[in-house]
Amino acid sequence: MTSAVARPKPSDRGVPPFGGFSLQLVELEIHRLLRNRRTVIFSVLFPVFFFLVFGLNSAYANLRVGQGNTSAFIMISMALYGAVISTSGGAALVATERVAGWSRQLRITPLHPLAYIAVKMATSLVLGAASVAAVYITGAVTGKPSMPVGIWVTTGVVLWVGSLLFAAFGLFIGYLLPSENGMQVIGFSLMLFSFGGGLFIPLSQFSHLLRELAAFTPLFGLNQVVHYPLVQGSFDWTWAANLLAWLIIFTGGAVWRFRKDTARV
Repeated sequence: MTSAVARPKPSDRGVPPFGGFSLQLVELEIHRLLRNRRTVIFSVLFPVFFFLVFGLNSAYANLRVGQGNTSAFIMISMALYGAVISTSGGAALVATERVAGWSRQLRITPLHPLAYIAVKMATSLVLGAASVAAVYITGAVTGKPSMPVGIWVTTGVVLWVGSLLFAAFGLFIGYLLPSENGMQVIGFSLMLFSFGGGLFIPLSQFSHLLRELAAFTPLFGLNQVVHYPLVQGSFDWTWAANLLAWLIIFTGGAVWRFRKDTARV
């Protein structure tokens, strides 16, 4: 008489290293992201167009700003805008995966929610890097932006890494809303964040009350930090606190919604 073999329970499965995060999984996600040509083209060309329109205006492009000129300041701003569009939009594609049932498939794997969030954020950074490079290369070709080489490198790296904040934001919205609404909400939100954080209009043009409120918006801290190497002056640690606080909020929201979504079986 043969004895029945006990079927292993899901809890008996070994947990993979780093919760399932791997470079192979990141590579797979990158290939999937690059297939969405509309997202890639929009994320790369849109900020370049904005820089060409506003950053090359001879009326103010050569005015001095800190260690450089106004054209350099606008180039950094547009590269930051492109990076946050790219990372948030790339991450928000999880909404499409939810419709296809991919999130529920992940429920039967040992992949940890934080590991999956990390994979998505790392993937979005690739698209963000392409956007930053496109704006900076365009600036270098035009020859208008003027600032030391070290600041070119520093600002590019800082704004690229800092855009992780909006990869978390895109994931949060992608898991929170249906796919047909996610990108509209993200686009409108980024527009509000950009104006509120002083990315499009200097905060000096705002009233005192609006300047006070701007300090609590998601893009304020990142915007101040990435421009600091160019503008110089005294560094305000509340900028970093703003950046860290919103990163925790958006990442926590993304993990929460991922758990809720994959719990549906």
